[in-house]
Formats: sequence, structure tokens, C-alpha cells
Amino acid sequence: MAVVFHNLNGASGLQKLNDYLLTRSYITGYQASKDDIAVYGALNAALSSDYINVARWYNHIDALLKLCGISEEGNGVKIESFEEAPCSRVAGGKASAAEDDDDDMDLFGEETEEEKKAAEERAAAVKASGKKKESGKSSVLLDVKPWDDETDMQKLEEAVRSVGMEGLLWGASKLAPVGYGIKKLQIMLTVVDDLVSVDNLIEDYLLVEPANEYIQSCDIVAFNKI
Repeated sequence: MAVVFHNLNGASGLQKLNDYLLTRSYITGYQASKDDIAVYGALNAALSSDYINVARWYNHIDALLKLCGISEEGNGVKIESFEEAPCSRVAGGKASAAEDDDDDMDLFGEETEEEKKAAEERAAAVKASGKKKESGKSSVLLDVKPWDDETDMQKLEEAVRSVGMEGLLWGASKLAPVGYGIKKLQIMLTVVDDLVSVDNLIEDYLLVEPANEYIQSCDIVAFNKI
């Protein structure tokens, strides 16, 4: 079922997208897909800080595209520049509209009474349960630089990935040129915020022995909540 977005560069469209991403890391599914690329491409790069969920998602997709690309197909997404005016509906169009409703999920339609009631019941259930909110996660992109052009980059990456702890998951990586024949390692990682401090990871694990035999410095390039 395709997801429908209207007027993504208008205030109302951005606010709806911001609300949609409040509880989601990606446009559809549980990993980045071509649906994310479609919405990413439809947005202006200069996003207002008012839309924090959109900005968080946008920066995350931007980092993934720069590092390793996105190849998952997704579930389908439709982007419309302007909302359809009520007067544009012609007689006999109700049948086709009903068919569209079967295929597309319009995120920007008015909330029904049933949906409002269901949302209130879910909120009440969460409040009554008293369960502790699950710790958040962050997606991080690191630049790891060697001492010189003679540093064994395979061993450097092995030294990085050898660091293991609860709440840390290493992801995709690639080598990028720095200059004068030197390359740096760019690597993604996902951390559970309450368990892993990225600053401590760098200072206490990556820039000390034995890893510092290969690693000269580490820089945080991107840090996004997911």
C-alpha cells in the first residue's frame, strides 16, 4: 500500500511529515529504501529547525547516501505537489476515489472519530502500564584516519570493529581519499544512547593501545537520532 504525501515543501505538508516521522525511522518499513530517496529528493535541503523529526530523518538518509547508497525497494510512495481542490472532483468520481483508497494510504486526511478514539485508548494504556520508555538509538558516521599512507587499512578497520560492547553495532564502511596517497575509513555505527557514549568510545577504545597503532584520529561526521 503506497504512502501519499502532499505539498512537502509547504508548511502544512512539512508538519504532517514531521508528525509522521515522530515514531518512525524510515518512510516505510524498518530500513532505508527507495521510498526514503523519493521523499528526500522532493524536499528542499534548507529545512527549518521547527521540523526536528524531518531534519533528523533527512540527515540520516543523507549520510547513508553518501556512505553506501540505498537499494531496498520499499512499499511505494506517492508525492503530490498540491492538495486536490474539492471542486475538481467530477460526478461519478466517487468510485475511482474509493479504488484509490484501497491502494493508497493518505497521511494527510482528517482523522476520523474511530482513529481519535483508538489513539486515546493507546495513550491511556501506555500511561496505565507505567512501563519505562525504551532507550533511544542513534546512527553515527565516523571518519577514522591513519597515521600515514603506509598504515595497513585492513588492520585499521579490524582494530575498529574489534571494539565490542552492549548497545554498539558496527555497520557499513568504505575507504575515502584524504590526499597524498592517504585514505581514511568511513564507518557507520548504531548505538543505544543510554549504554554507549560515542565520545568515550573514541577516547577510551579507539585512540588507545592497541588500536592507536593504526588510528591517528577519529571525527564524528554525522550523529542522528533514530
